[in-house]
Amino acid sequence: SGGLLYQTLSRNGVTVMFAVLPSQVRDYSIVQAAISNGSADECSVRPEDFVFRMPDGRDLRAEPAKVVVDTLLKKAGRNDVIRLVATYEISLYGLSRFKSTSGYEQRRQAAQAALGSPKLTAAAAASAMAFVEVNLKPGESTDGAIFFPARGRPLGGARLRVLAGGALFEFEAVRESQGP
Repeated sequence: SGGLLYQTLSRNGVTVMFAVLPSQVRDYSIVQAAISNGSADECSVRPEDFVFRMPDGRDLRAEPAKVVVDTLLKKAGRNDVIRLVATYEISLYGLSRFKSTSGYEQRRQAAQAALGSPKLTAAAAASAMAFVEVNLKPGESTDGAIFFPARGRPLGGARLRVLAGGALFEFEAVRESQGP
């Protein structure tokens, strides 16, 4: 979709979907993920539940949203934030069938309404797009950017493992997306 390669798996009514985004920001490789809870039970998921198993056997665990936001506030420049927001929005709005009930768009609108300065707006954008820990009730869904401290190394050939709603989702080895 939009040049991005998505993979989707469902288990016990919970659906996990992701695509590796073509842009990197600082030392982070970024994945756009969406979770939908179609089960009868509450489903908990957090960024740290996403782990890439690299071809050499190492595990690369996603960073918590707070760590990512703090890092970007300290190190990211204006161009990093612009590139991150543009890439993420292209991936998100390319998903015409997925309608998030508690994801990026709702967080972005709330953050922009509360802030005025450019620096705070940039920080709010980074905060709004980061996937956060969430407990999804039946029928709810969420989305967000998940950041892996890959230090510029590509994720190609790695397998993504996600623990969501008590189930393990293991995806095929990823190929890097070419972007929209």
